[in-house]
Amino acid sequence: MNAFADSSDLAALVQDASARFEQAGTPADLENAKAQFLGKAGRVTELMKGLGQLAIDEKKSRGAAINQAKQAIEAALGARRQALQDAELARQLQAEALDVTLPGRERGMGGLHPISRAWERIEQVFASMGFDIADGPEIESDWFNFTALNNPPNHPARSMQDTFYVDLNGEDGQPFCLRTHTSPMQIRYATAHAKRHAAQLARGEMSEIRVIAPGRTYRVDNDATHSPMFHQVEGLWLGENVSFKDLKVTYLNFCKAFFETDELSLRFRPSYFPFTEPSAEIDIQFSSGPLAGKWLEVSGSGQVHPQVVRNMGLDPERFIGFAFGSGIDRLAMLRYGVNDLRLFFEGDTRFLSQFR
Repeated sequence: MNAFADSSDLAALVQDASARFEQAGTPADLENAKAQFLGKAGRVTELMKGLGQLAIDEKKSRGAAINQAKQAIEAALGARRQALQDAELARQLQAEALDVTLPGRERGMGGLHPISRAWERIEQVFASMGFDIADGPEIESDWFNFTALNNPPNHPARSMQDTFYVDLNGEDGQPFCLRTHTSPMQIRYATAHAKRHAAQLARGEMSEIRVIAPGRTYRVDNDATHSPMFHQVEGLWLGENVSFKDLKVTYLNFCKAFFETDELSLRFRPSYFPFTEPSAEIDIQFSSGPLAGKWLEVSGSGQVHPQVVRNMGLDPERFIGFAFGSGIDRLAMLRYGVNDLRLFFEGDTRFLSQFR
């Protein structure tokens, strides 16, 4: 096409360019087609170069016509470029589309750990029987963990408990330890109770002490039924006329409520604990279910030793009572039918999800 092309030739040029642009299937093809018409050696550029051969008047009219054709070609180019971009976006949206008709993926629901469930249930049952709930430190002094509970230094009973000691000594020169039981709360709670009721004690009066102390405890032990960290609930009832009969009735009622059955029996077996005298192991037996007919040990117990009562700041000639210590983990194993204590602490969600 030369510089003297008429309007029909320019219209054909625009039509040809539009057709070539429409045939371009990719941005690269479109850029190649653009170069043929609007590039440095393109057909429109050649027409613009040919204007120099025309007279001034004719140059103005023909230049305006060529510019109009160029604008039409650029418009067709822009339209095709936008169409290709829209097509690419549509393809991406289709590839990444979410099918909103499918059910959503729910976030997994958590739940209380079985030990926590058993712990809460124990607190609820004893609270309904008038017991306070006490909590105390897990790092204890030798006095509260041993001596005040009638375990003086070198007492053979200390060998019954393998203890984790802390590299720090107390005022008595003895090292602190991770508490081996929650029994220290007997001394802590009763001492505080006695101080609060000093006036009553001066008159020879005292309201009963009735408390449980659930919590974590620690011993050097690890097998299917023992863990270096375990949970225990200590119970204490002191008054002027608290007997073994009260212990049996209290613990039997607790077991029936905890296991949600009246079909169980309780028995005491003579035993030894330095902080009780006399002492007994408590066994339970179910009348029905998978554990029917088996005596199962669930607690140690006994009448609080006079020396322990004395260490509480109370007169053992007036105030007597009982104490018991039960493994929360053991009770949870029996309630939920678990035969290996380690399952509670391995963090396997397949196991733990059963208790949601």
